[in-house]
Amino acid sequence: MSKSHRGKGILNQVAHGRGTCSRCKATGIKILYEQEIDGNKVKICKFCKAAIKNGKTA
Repeated sequence: MSKSHRGKGILNQVAHGRGTCSRCKATGIKILYEQEIDGNKVKICKFCKAAIKNGKTA
């Protein structure tokens, strides 16, 4: 069966949650995760969130 509600939560965000990642500067990528970097709360992409979580970068 298909999952009809997948992605429904990002439809009400600006550009459907897409933009430029504050950390890696990738464009047209979903920026859904808030992270505190250098004392500021910024939105970052899935790949940067995983890199921070796994200790790849600070």
